[in-house]
Amino acid sequence: MNTRHDAYRSANASTQLQHAVSRSLPAAKVTSTLIISASLMASCQLAMAQNSDDPQIQEMLITERSIENTLPLELARYGADLEIVTEQQIRNHGFVDVAQALEMLVPGLSLTTQAGAFSYVNVAMQGSRSSDILWTVDGVRINNRLYNSTSPADTLPASMIERTEVLKGSHGLMYGTQAIAGVINVVTRGFSETPDGQISVGAGSDGLMRVNGYGRGAIGDHKFVGWASRDESDGYEIYDNYQPTSQFRKRGYKVDSAGVKYGYDFTPDLSLSVTGIHTEGRIDYPSVSTVSINDRTENIVSAKLDWLPSETAQFFLKSYYHSWDTDYYTPGNHSDYWGYEDKGVNAAAVFKPEGFLEYHVGYDFQTYTGQDDYLLIARQREDVHAVFTQLRSTDDLSDRARFSAGFRRDETGGNSSNTWNITGVYEISDTLYIKGMTGTSFMLPSAENLYRIHCPSGSGCTHGNPNLAPEESFAVNASVGGLLTLAERDIGWQVSVWDRSVDNLITRAPIPADMPNRPGPEFDNTFINITDEVEIRGAELLLNGDLTSTLSYDLSYTYSKEEERGTGRQIEDRPPRSYKGALAYSAPSGRFGANIAFKYIGRKSSDVTGFGLQYYGDNHVLDMGAHLYLDRDQQHRLTLRLENLLDEDYATRLGSAVLTGSNPSERFLWQRLAPPRTVHLNYSYNF
Repeated sequence: MNTRHDAYRSANASTQLQHAVSRSLPAAKVTSTLIISASLMASCQLAMAQNSDDPQIQEMLITERSIENTLPLELARYGADLEIVTEQQIRNHGFVDVAQALEMLVPGLSLTTQAGAFSYVNVAMQGSRSSDILWTVDGVRINNRLYNSTSPADTLPASMIERTEVLKGSHGLMYGTQAIAGVINVVTRGFSETPDGQISVGAGSDGLMRVNGYGRGAIGDHKFVGWASRDESDGYEIYDNYQPTSQFRKRGYKVDSAGVKYGYDFTPDLSLSVTGIHTEGRIDYPSVSTVSINDRTENIVSAKLDWLPSETAQFFLKSYYHSWDTDYYTPGNHSDYWGYEDKGVNAAAVFKPEGFLEYHVGYDFQTYTGQDDYLLIARQREDVHAVFTQLRSTDDLSDRARFSAGFRRDETGGNSSNTWNITGVYEISDTLYIKGMTGTSFMLPSAENLYRIHCPSGSGCTHGNPNLAPEESFAVNASVGGLLTLAERDIGWQVSVWDRSVDNLITRAPIPADMPNRPGPEFDNTFINITDEVEIRGAELLLNGDLTSTLSYDLSYTYSKEEERGTGRQIEDRPPRSYKGALAYSAPSGRFGANIAFKYIGRKSSDVTGFGLQYYGDNHVLDMGAHLYLDRDQQHRLTLRLENLLDEDYATRLGSAVLTGSNPSERFLWQRLAPPRTVHLNYSYNF
């Protein structure tokens, strides 16, 4: 079951942990210490069937001392919607990658891979585009600023994921560009004083083979975590129609990943953490006519210092480096390169003097360099400087109400953006609360938006526009929720609404025939800022609870409307309706568990060249999983997972192409397909 629960005030912390009731419900009254605050917020993220003895809770209480690590919990405490998918959920469901886990378990999050595992993802939340969601790994940005797109979300082995945090709503104040509709942060395994680890092997449909393992421990004051993995598959046919001449129709892959984390405590109050992740992959990307081969390498390196000199002051300093290099080519042809380097520094401080307010201040610096030899985006560099501050109320002001307010300023080249944010939560009673958030966010134009000058297909392409302004959005989120008791069972519930308007939305438009310095005739379009405001609004209903002592449920329904103001027409490729559900069974012995998860993808539309407005979606997808421990010590574990159990044949994208040798006016329609029914079997040994 997904974990979106906060704790109401009870007699003691143990009771609070055991009676988590609803997603992101306000935390109980806390002391001024960071660890207590983290513990109370951690309680809201763990399934109702779990309790305070859960080792994952205990680990969070011990390890989450950093300003960076506790930031999502703190934002949730002041009114933000936070969803957390834990390692235990990923393991119990048998998810191969984090993308599938998020898609099936996080309400309101639409996440579909473009072509199965280890491919780019199309993600939407609260009516967003993929570019409106910021992805991070251990706080390091992994979004591709060349195109403002996502990076693959599954290059880390599932065994190395401690949890995945999903912040909904506008969070540009703390996270900067692209955090318009939310932030997804993948947290890798933390340190452990006690040596432990896991070795895992698996197999599945389409020639899937995988092996991974990790180990961690400590030598004196030195702490270590290390891991390695290999995933490979023959893949599946990702289109329903191909050119007759197409010889390459399956999308196979082979991906290797390795990483290491090192930690050292100089003093009880000063700690260092260093992380390095290296990934190499060879991945096929078929089109309807041919296939491109991607040889890619990714490196993520970060180092951070956390200093907690007193209960009234905390400091954080981090530097990071993220690189992505890809050579892509068709068999028998030369390769082209695209890639980028993203480097930066983050610094923050939190001051908690006696009184009604505490203060959060920070500075972010990012330098981004990227190029694409295929689209002919010349090597470009972008430097971003940002300062921000946030005021938060304390329990000295009110033990039932909390609020925060903040301001941020970003400077890059000739552009600047001012961002502000106000949040609040009020506990009406022990079983009822309201909360809300309002503020602004922004998104800088991508390098493709600004500088693209090449048309690979020879026609129908979009030329860059160096005069684009950043997108700016204003959002309001509000929620009411609480706890109901029915037939002696607690039901957590929450109703949320949002309204977001976007100015200067970047989109494609035809190039005027009389445009000065008009690009070549192969370019039909350019990027522009829309003058009309884009309006996005929606609502969400969440329910969760226990049917029995061993059976829990989690249900959600989401409605979203995205339109250019005054048109009344839904924006393409975004479903107005979706719902999800999950049932989880855990045997009293703890040795066996099973689960079922389902989702409904609403009807979407796409304007396809030669075919006009086409509709797709309107599909139900069902997944099932089960796990069994072979021994009483729970060291040997078998996991079975069935994805798309009903073998639903559904599209993730529509398009058209000209039939080889035909008149250009003769086209055929194609669908990019989601993975078919897939079986995964995995064995793991914990030590």
